[in-house]
Amino acid sequence: MAGHSKWANIKHKKAATDAKRGKIWTRLIKEITVAARMGGSDPDTNPRLRLAVDKAGDANMPKDNVIRATQRGAGELDGVNYEEVRYEGYGIHGAAIIVECMTDNKIRTVAEVRHAFLKNGGNMGTEGSVAFMFKHCGQLLFAPGTNEDALMEAALEAGADDVVTDDEGGIEVLCAPFEFSAVKSALEKSGFKAEVAEIIMKPATETVFAGEDAVKMQKLLDALENLDDVQEVFSNAIIED
Repeated sequence: MAGHSKWANIKHKKAATDAKRGKIWTRLIKEITVAARMGGSDPDTNPRLRLAVDKAGDANMPKDNVIRATQRGAGELDGVNYEEVRYEGYGIHGAAIIVECMTDNKIRTVAEVRHAFLKNGGNMGTEGSVAFMFKHCGQLLFAPGTNEDALMEAALEAGADDVVTDDEGGIEVLCAPFEFSAVKSALEKSGFKAEVAEIIMKPATETVFAGEDAVKMQKLLDALENLDDVQEVFSNAIIED
């Protein structure tokens, strides 16, 4: 099935992520620490840790950093105890936003998130105010030009739920979160390596922004993503060039 063209947005987010590698390392260290604390230090039996370790490899993080973060999470080394917290809110024209954080000080974090919303034309909502508009799922994105028929066959055989092609030819493979690691591994064995592979909150509907509204909405999203305690920002906003 075809979907709204989103490849430009994907490339923009990936470029912005790559440009902040130092910050990405910090976020990955937090994720590895929490994943190891919750599910153990063995990536082979802890899918969340496996995903975090794989992302650390993609970000060229030194293996020593990964090992230390894993050991801290497993209680083998002393370290900061991070908590996962999620905030929900609204952007320009009521666009839905979910902000996922890891913090050692929730009072500081909520104040910073609220300030970023208010300063940039948005506002925080209550728990559950927008979460119902999103689905927790695994997402693998493949560049335009990928063999759609072959990818679809491999993806469905691997246990994916859906394969969506956008108007530019980019292909999105969706799966249940607990199937993500297996689907990703199976596709790589079939010769398909995703440009972006994540477990996300996917919006049920999208709102397209253009012109001045797009600039304002992007400024709000950037302000939230730049906060130290923020791990991920999800929105139903599509920013057009």
